[in-house]
Amino acid sequence: LPDGRLLAPGPELCIVTPSTYRTSDPVHGATGRSILDRANAVLIIPREPLGDGTHTVSLAVPGVTAATWSFGVADVDARPVVGGADAGTTGGASAGEGYLLVDALGSVTSFGAAPPAQPTPTVQEATDIAATPSGTGYWVLRADGSVDAHGTAPTLEVAAAMGPGERATALSATPTGDGYWIFTSLGRVIAIGDASFLGDVSHLALNGPVLDAVSTPSGRGYYLVASDGGVFTFGDAEFAGSMGGRPLNAPVRSLAPDPDGEGYWLVADDGGVFAFDAPFLGSMGSTPLNAPMVGIVARGDGYTMVAADGGVFSYGADFLGSLGATGSVRPIVAIAPVG
Repeated sequence: LPDGRLLAPGPELCIVTPSTYRTSDPVHGATGRSILDRANAVLIIPREPLGDGTHTVSLAVPGVTAATWSFGVADVDARPVVGGADAGTTGGASAGEGYLLVDALGSVTSFGAAPPAQPTPTVQEATDIAATPSGTGYWVLRADGSVDAHGTAPTLEVAAAMGPGERATALSATPTGDGYWIFTSLGRVIAIGDASFLGDVSHLALNGPVLDAVSTPSGRGYYLVASDGGVFTFGDAEFAGSMGGRPLNAPVRSLAPDPDGEGYWLVADDGGVFAFDAPFLGSMGSTPLNAPMVGIVARGDGYTMVAADGGVFSYGADFLGSLGATGSVRPIVAIAPVG
């Protein structure tokens, strides 16, 4: 520490390696361990906030020269906001075309003309992100049902309580930006603000958890997709087909409606894309990935996908940057289009 004191592993430092990594998350947990394994990484986390000044870290490994490095900490109120705990930002801060990536701790990175990322106030696990219709703010959803509002996004609800074994997995905004839907792993739909409840599948025995959901452009309907590829539609969302009951090489992770309102795309963990009444523009299904695919959104004349390592793959849409190959060990969990 700047004052010469040393922090000891255990009571003062949390040390996480691939062999000591533990998780209770059945969906994203394995991704965290695989990223640590591939990067041969170690997480060193102080149990208390660090004070201002220069800090030095020394990592000793038997048979290898110790790795030592230093970094500085400044008054948080004096630092420019650049995106959560340590995320970066690419592109301008004005509203326009771009996208946002959020990691499991809720840190956000913006690309293109997406709104600048903001610090995150809690450490609850993040599961989704949605931009405001104006493109000047966004919400981050947590697994416990709480929602963080940033920029011009209004704070509408402190938390939507989750039941036993239930996780909040997706959030979708209304066209006005004065409401949103929260969707859970058990297929429950929670309407907040001016969002309308149009039905859900919480009464059904699902073959897999609901991992993604999104509203129609009109805000008068929504789609839910489960890990087995089953698709459920409500309101003016039209059912165009699903992968439910069909053999899959990997679980289905995310859904993106075609902007024409008549179809949608699904993406699986392995990058395979399934198009239903929507143009198939390509996939990563036959290409080895460094990390599982975790999201797909409609952009431009096609779609953009993101993997857990931050790699971004665009088909029929502009590529504006990614976090792939940056060495980040915190998995990306979702992507949100802006503009």
